[in-house]
Amino acid sequence: MTQSKSQQQTKTIHDAVRTNNVRELEQMVQRGASVNQVDHNDDKFTPLHWAAYSNSLAALINNNINLNVRDRRNQTALHVACAHGNSFVLHTLLRGGADINHKDINGWSAAYTSAYHGRLGCLQLLVKWGGKLDDVDNEGNIAAHLAAMEGHLPCLKFIVSVNRDIMATLGARNDQGDTPKSLAQQFYKEDCVNYLDALEWEKDNAEQAENLAFPAHVAAYNGDLDHVKLLVEQGVVNINERDERGATMAHKAAGQGHLTVLQWLLEMGAATDIATNSGETCKDVARRFGQLACLKVLGGDKNESNVDELRRGDSSNTKEARRSPKAEEKGRAKTKVEELEKMLDIAKKNYRQLGGRSEEDHERETVEQNAQKTIDELNVTLEYERDKREKREAELDDCRKEIARLVTSLRSLEDKMLSHNRPPSANKPRKKPSSASKKRRAEKETGLVFLRSNSVNS
Repeated sequence: MTQSKSQQQTKTIHDAVRTNNVRELEQMVQRGASVNQVDHNDDKFTPLHWAAYSNSLAALINNNINLNVRDRRNQTALHVACAHGNSFVLHTLLRGGADINHKDINGWSAAYTSAYHGRLGCLQLLVKWGGKLDDVDNEGNIAAHLAAMEGHLPCLKFIVSVNRDIMATLGARNDQGDTPKSLAQQFYKEDCVNYLDALEWEKDNAEQAENLAFPAHVAAYNGDLDHVKLLVEQGVVNINERDERGATMAHKAAGQGHLTVLQWLLEMGAATDIATNSGETCKDVARRFGQLACLKVLGGDKNESNVDELRRGDSSNTKEARRSPKAEEKGRAKTKVEELEKMLDIAKKNYRQLGGRSEEDHERETVEQNAQKTIDELNVTLEYERDKREKREAELDDCRKEIARLVTSLRSLEDKMLSHNRPPSANKPRKKPSSASKKRRAEKETGLVFLRSNSVNS
């Protein structure tokens, strides 16, 4: 009986953590349940792993939990939190002293897990706490390889921005000789490829980039609001002027977190939907550099109508005809759907090449099996009908023979009836000349006498 209670506690302690039931968890710990007990599932999760998975760390924070316990993949709770984007749990674990550089069986630290799953907030937090992005995993990949391979452009931009030697990051090769760009091309991540192409262009055309000077952009980058006002109000520069990289003053201010400069630009009608050569808008730049205040002013990802209202103040500077926000959102959504459909087709092809079978394959096989079954049934029916037809043809031949016999019998019967109904004179046949008369005629003509011989039958 005691063993069954212990087993029951071992099972339910993980359920208590998953449901964030702090009171029940405390009662179970007081009864002697271990907070480091390994679950009996395939992942070998401890309560801490379940807490990181379900964002319910508060249930374990005060129960002497081991923050560096590992599952069957040698992952700690940091890896699980990063994989599922639970930044609050991640921050709590880091404050509790979790090992930030611990690697799993793939050689991935928590930062690499964030890059692979596209968790930009977790990646920024880990880098702030000292996470490394230039270590290599078991296959020689750095974090930039993983982000480019999975097409996580914001994470890739952040990784490039925090590395001092950008070209070393772009030129890093794994054990198969692939760079981040070659992996992005291999898996058809066009956004990452375009971004990396733009970075390579900047490297190859450094002199051209240096010769193109934009004083207003430099002032916005440095947060010099007075200089920006002077240049714009005097008509020296257009408020939406773009530099050699396609960036506007709003891009510069948003990336560096100069909130006053950005607010003034928005009040003057600066456009926030202009994209750079690498496809980034002002919101993308603010998000990449973690400038949350600027991102909030720009409206985040929720609604662009407030920015449009601020932009109406100076319509003379934006004479280009632009589509309505709803039409732009519809266009972006359509483009995203096309990209996802293309990626889905590629993933299905890769899955089939690896020997996998999708639901569509199963459905197609079921349809083919049903069609083949129907064909077999129709073939059996056809053979039966052929045999039936041959039998009917044989019966028809027999009937024809019987008809011919009956016709012959009918004609003979008709002849008999006709001969019976004729008068005697009509029925009397002509007399053929007898042999005696023939002899006499021959004797007269020849003068010879013919003697009658006895027949054999007589």
